[in-house]
Amino acid sequence: MNNIIVAIDLIDGKCVRLIQGNFQKKKIYNNDPLDVAYMLEDNGISRLHLVDLDGAREGKIVHWKTLEKIAKNTHLTIDFGGGICTENDVKTVFENGGHMVSVGSIAVKKPIFLKNWIDTYGPDKILLGVDIKNKKIAINGWKILSNIPFWDFLKKKEKDGIRTIFCTDISKDGVLSGPSFSLYSNIIKKFPKIKLIASGGVSSIEDIKNLFHLGCHGVIIGKAIYEKRISLLELRNWK
Repeated sequence: MNNIIVAIDLIDGKCVRLIQGNFQKKKIYNNDPLDVAYMLEDNGISRLHLVDLDGAREGKIVHWKTLEKIAKNTHLTIDFGGGICTENDVKTVFENGGHMVSVGSIAVKKPIFLKNWIDTYGPDKILLGVDIKNKKIAINGWKILSNIPFWDFLKKKEKDGIRTIFCTDISKDGVLSGPSFSLYSNIIKKFPKIKLIASGGVSSIEDIKNLFHLGCHGVIIGKAIYEKRISLLELRNWK
């Protein structure tokens, strides 16, 4: 089934979007993320990608109470990421209503942790976020670039048991210029067993259609909805 996933990014407890991960280029869309979650659910969205940007920057979960509030008051299926560095962080996500944990930096810095979490919770509960900048993997809230070759990294993660990844081309994020179709096409060809969720740059219904036609398992949409480039009614009617 095609998965439309809407992102809520959190800074200071508010729903925001950045441009290319730049914290200085922040736009606040709503002071209460629960209001946004209600709006999404009321319009037929069932999947939420909840990102703790403060947590990603600080290296620890900050907005777990927002996760708890949304989980308690909606039926959305939520994956939560940002600042997840320890086993206790993973437990915090699940204990506060998260259905899946999204991890990125820790997979680069302490890969054995990721392997252990996959073994403990199962591959359906762990999503790997791979953020690409200048053909390198970005970590720590996109502030640091790793020297690990991208394709070698994915090969190792697949061997460790990862089954679903979401991949963001940072150059496309928040600028509504269209997704990285060539990048996603190459990932799908090289790793046909991995479910790929496209993230970043989606600006129209046509982009979404093309991504699914390419073979993507899901698509994360954020700014295009908040800037009304894609309406929730369009998504409901298209699905």
